[in-house]
Amino acid sequence: MIVKGKDLEFYKDQPVPDKDVKALMDDEIEHAPQAPHELEERLEEHHSTSPQLSGGDIDAEWEDANNTGSEAVFGHNPTPDQSDVEDNAHAMGINFEDDEALDFEKKIEKRDSNRFELKEFSKGGGNSI
Repeated sequence: MIVKGKDLEFYKDQPVPDKDVKALMDDEIEHAPQAPHELEERLEEHHSTSPQLSGGDIDAEWEDANNTGSEAVFGHNPTPDQSDVEDNAHAMGINFEDDEALDFEKKIEKRDSNRFELKEFSKGGGNSI
């Protein structure tokens, strides 16, 4: 259904005009998480990681990013359709402006050029960091 000349408006408790849209909405509501505080608890328990490490995907197993990283940005099991370039780059410590060219290699080189791990004086005994 196409409506011309007026922005579409939706109001709470109003009937949905399309039965297919209504079916999709009902399905999404039915499969919504039943534990409203689950994400909050996960964030408190795993405070050294966050969904940002999985490109912002709150459903991924981002808690394991420091261990396996399987669902992290470049893990072996990333979530399909999580392709937000800015979120994924940010998860790797790289930031892009909205109007900036996506020169990923240059950004990585710039990020890594000043890392303390690469400086000789930052090493401890036994060549450890």
